[in-house]
Order: sequence, then structure tokens, then C-alpha cells
Amino acid sequence: QVQLVESGGGLVQTGGSLRLSCAASGIDFSINIMGWYRQAPGKQRELVASIASRGSTNYADSVKGRFTISRDNAKNTVYLQMNSLKPEDTAVYYCNDPLVVSTKGGSAYWGQGTQVTVSS
Repeated sequence: QVQLVESGGGLVQTGGSLRLSCAASGIDFSINIMGWYRQAPGKQRELVASIASRGSTNYADSVKGRFTISRDNAKNTVYLQMNSLKPEDTAVYYCNDPLVVSTKGGSAYWGQGTQVTVSS
């Protein structure tokens, strides 16, 4: 049974930093691509960063240079270091495997997410 548990969100001022964590179980974490998604109120969920099993990364243009995704395969955990936060980064953040999300669509499992709020 897949479980994704996100943590580390909170309230921070513009320019501040947060580090999100996602602990995964029930998947072969070491071979999976993992990604961080976010969903702001009234908007669709979007992929902001992804990391392959060997560590290559991709970022959405909106977060490039500010966010860093990393993973610890021994701990089945993926991280998102977020620096220089802006009010437009306010959203609920989720982790998942982008290949699973694209394959399963609306039936993909999602964790509870972690709320990030950036005040101006």
C-alpha cells in the first residue's frame, strides 16, 4: 500500500525559506522518479520539481534558482528546499511519482500535503 507523508510546511515571510520532506512507503523508491507538486486555491495542481533515481533534476521556470529538490534513497525520502519564497508560492505541496500521476490521472494516490503560506 502506497503512503506518501509530506511535512515541513508553515507560515513564512517573503524572502524566507522552508524545507519540505516527503516520506514514501509501499513503492520501490530507489528506482522511482519523484516530484513535488503544488496546488494553490482555485488552481490546478502543478509539478514544480522532479528528481530521477540517479539524481538528475528538473524545475518549473517559476521556481528555478530558488528551489532545490533532493532525495535520500536509504530513507525513502525526498526533500524540497525552498528559498527566496514569494507570496505566489503559497499552496499545498505534495510529493508523488510523475510517471504514476501521468499514467493513473485522477485515480493516483495522493498524500495529505503540507501547507506553505508566504506572507507579503
